[in-house]
Amino acid sequence: MYINGQWRTPRAEQYKPTYDPSTGLALAQVAQADIEDTKDAIQAARTAFDQGDWRNMKHGDRSRLLHALVDAIEERQHEIAELEMRNGGCTWRKAHLLDVPVGLIHFRHFAKLADFEPLETVPQITFPALAYNYVKRDPIGVAGQIIPWNFPFLMAIWKIAPALAAGNTVILKPATFTPLSALKLVEIIHDTGLLPPGVLNLVTGPGQVVGPELCTSPMVDKIAFTGSTEVGREIMIQAASTIKKVTLELGGKSPNIILDDADLDIAIDGSLWATFMHNGQACESGTRLFVPSSIYDEFVGRLVDRASRLKVGLADDGATDMGPVISPGQLRSIEEYIRIGIEEGATPALLGTRPTDPALAGGNFIGPTIFTDVTNDMRIAQEEIFGPVLVVIKYDSVDEAVRMANDSIYGLAAGVWSKDVERAVDVADRLDAGTIWINDYHLINAEAPFGGYKQSGIGRELGIWGLKQYLEVKHVHVSMNNDRSSKFWFDIVAPQE
Repeated sequence: MYINGQWRTPRAEQYKPTYDPSTGLALAQVAQADIEDTKDAIQAARTAFDQGDWRNMKHGDRSRLLHALVDAIEERQHEIAELEMRNGGCTWRKAHLLDVPVGLIHFRHFAKLADFEPLETVPQITFPALAYNYVKRDPIGVAGQIIPWNFPFLMAIWKIAPALAAGNTVILKPATFTPLSALKLVEIIHDTGLLPPGVLNLVTGPGQVVGPELCTSPMVDKIAFTGSTEVGREIMIQAASTIKKVTLELGGKSPNIILDDADLDIAIDGSLWATFMHNGQACESGTRLFVPSSIYDEFVGRLVDRASRLKVGLADDGATDMGPVISPGQLRSIEEYIRIGIEEGATPALLGTRPTDPALAGGNFIGPTIFTDVTNDMRIAQEEIFGPVLVVIKYDSVDEAVRMANDSIYGLAAGVWSKDVERAVDVADRLDAGTIWINDYHLINAEAPFGGYKQSGIGRELGIWGLKQYLEVKHVHVSMNNDRSSKFWFDIVAPQE
């Protein structure tokens, strides 16, 4: 654990192993924080915010410091990529071409945003008297941040970078399954010696112990969480005890709509990318595929053929298309949903099974599944599976596709595929989702907001929207009239004598 600028052992001296999902072998023993450890981290962050210089640092100086941190991380990015593969099951290509470089881009953008102008003028008033007004943005304070196991490095960046850029202090809680890349990130930052003690803290351990303490402590001002809608709901309840600000990026069952004029070469590979990137273990994955009846048979035939040739293999093998899922429990959950889909009457046009290759025997591997003959009310079309399972739903009209796409408790993301961009934009405008890609998927812009409608979350991450989640807004009214006799409104309570 990392508390108040120092690495320390847990008070209770409890450790648990973390595993490589490709092999099932333990990688390291990880400290298990208890409530007292968590309180220590909260106190360190509170003291650093209330009594330290971080919150009052000139914005330009803070920006330069954060840029220096990104430089240090970039120099050691290969260490992070290795842990993303070994601890998170991220494929070699995904780690080196997506997660780590994108994380660096996003951190650097927040380093740039740290040099923001905190003051905004607002229209001046002349009634009942002349006054000057302005708005100031201040850091919120102590941020408790809880990240998931599917993108451990990227999610750590999404949390700590805007919080630090805004002048806050942080307690980061990585997922139990994947703590190693977050620990490496904090190690790299610590080695620079640039952050004052207590500004960044990290506690590892069980979520049911650390999470409630962060959510209920009166010394924590904000909670940011990425994970399931079920856990996000519980975090809201706990945070309500002290009326904390919350940012929640939660589940999804995102629709991916193929229009009848789509370029099939692009749309088919794009649909595979939308669903099977990281084995469908992404909250925004396009796991509900809507295909028009006029091209349904051709599209599905080609889609299944392409998917059947995806290579399932070890995460660190550069030829692997799909690596392991995160845990044996997640593997069993995916297999249970496949069973449910078959029971519901869906047809497994491609049935994902565990590979027979002895080299993969110890890992959590399963091939892609594609269901056809699916109706939008089936459980496999409504519930987040978080695995390589795609449901294909036939539609006859665009209105029907939009209606079914919006018939979900989620609203995180969506995709639309068409050669006619104007037509695709019209469909996008009718979809209830926070991010919509046209003729693409999964590309998340550092300067654009990311977050969901409905039960997919509260607030937005990334860009100026993400920064503002960590800033309070203060209005200051400066009277330009210092003559008591003209302040007649005082007379409502205290008439002049």
